[in-house]
Amino acid sequence: MELYELTAHELADLKKENKVSSSEIAYSFLKRIRAVNAKINVFVDYDENKVLEDLKDIEGGKKEESILSGIPIAVKDNMCTKRYKTTCCSKILGDFVPPYNATVVEKLNENGNPILGKLNMDEFAMGSSNENSYFKETKNPWNLERVTGGSSGGSAASVSSGCSVISLGSDTGGSIRQPAAFCGVVGLKPTYGLVSRYGLVAFASSLDQIGPLTKDVTDSALALNIISGYDKKDSTSLKHKKQDYTKALVNDVKGIKIGVPKEYLSDGINNEVKKAVLDSLELLKSLGAEWDEISIPLTEYAIPAYYLISSAEASSNLARYDGVKYGYRADDYDDLLDLYKKTRSEGFGAEVKRRIMLGTYALSSGYYDAYYKKALQVRTLIKKDFDLAFEKYDVILGPTTPTTAYKIGEKIDNPLEMYLGDIYTVSVNIAGLPGMSIPCGFDNNKLPIGMQLISKPLAEDKIFRVAYTFEQNTEFHKERPKL
Repeated sequence: MELYELTAHELADLKKENKVSSSEIAYSFLKRIRAVNAKINVFVDYDENKVLEDLKDIEGGKKEESILSGIPIAVKDNMCTKRYKTTCCSKILGDFVPPYNATVVEKLNENGNPILGKLNMDEFAMGSSNENSYFKETKNPWNLERVTGGSSGGSAASVSSGCSVISLGSDTGGSIRQPAAFCGVVGLKPTYGLVSRYGLVAFASSLDQIGPLTKDVTDSALALNIISGYDKKDSTSLKHKKQDYTKALVNDVKGIKIGVPKEYLSDGINNEVKKAVLDSLELLKSLGAEWDEISIPLTEYAIPAYYLISSAEASSNLARYDGVKYGYRADDYDDLLDLYKKTRSEGFGAEVKRRIMLGTYALSSGYYDAYYKKALQVRTLIKKDFDLAFEKYDVILGPTTPTTAYKIGEKIDNPLEMYLGDIYTVSVNIAGLPGMSIPCGFDNNKLPIGMQLISKPLAEDKIFRVAYTFEQNTEFHKERPKL
């Protein structure tokens, strides 16, 4: 078995036993990237020399901080990196190289984790299929004709394909969990504020959250240990006592109470996805968990509320890209207003323009109360639905997505249909909750199926416990695509 096929904790064990070096691990991933990146388009910027330079300090013993030190990690192209371009996979950012690192990147540096490179994504994290990248769409390692999901499609596919063992993605309405489900990996969206957003290029500031994508639940806990923690540079960062999430990795769900929203298993869900989730519930029940059908009544309003809130915030956040300070600038313009207009028209893709226009409309005079304010009120009610559920249940369980990965090009011209694919994930961001997608089966086309676990704020330990128990009693997470 090649090193790139192992999990991070398996690599760490080999390293601890002096059976492999950090350089050998890095070379294995770099070789894998050379072999398959052209097929699936997961990396948009990587440099072997930079990776090897980073290893000099690590192998010199200067940065040995945790069991994962020396293991390379890849990051999504919307996290600022001083040594790599940060383009958000958009033409408008051109060859922009930030003057500073995102806090999560600094944490990886301090922990001795070389950055493998920057991963493909939907432009400015707007999309559910990774077809909106300015460069190229990322292809699903399980079937090259299928999408990876988005917007962290490159992050999910890099782990699934063996190009990285851990990657970082961002999740605004399911952008970690949905591609994790489509690519058959573990994707964690932490509690809002648990991981610093400093240096994450903003899409929707009240919803965005950085999280890890990994091959198994143990790696997810180890990665969260590194990247979580209070950051004074982020005004939304939580002052929360640092935890060791590996302590929650217990193969036992006795006494755990699981709520299953009837809205998540009703019309619109693929039968194979529904069966895989129900079979998973029966397994957890046989292991000692209890589950009941519950209701999250406002589920149907989550999509419109999410797209109004996120588009309004995007309209504000993306106003800074004007061709003046950095990034792309139109060549031919008459005056300042013409420069703004042409730069933004030429620099932004269709989906980004669509959301900016929707958000600007929702914030405009005469429509603010009818749309944006109403969406914020619905947000409060959705959060109350979850608060009520968590008074009785430890975890809410359901499918991550209504279907498995669809074909590239199948929904790109029907954005509303694509938006509905986020029906089970957007509520988590609206309410600021932690959520995780784990593999729970395969459909008849050998495409992965994801199961989502949700808990109350800062109760990641409950999610890890249930996910780890499920994983220890199944083999789905061990399946790998053949590229």
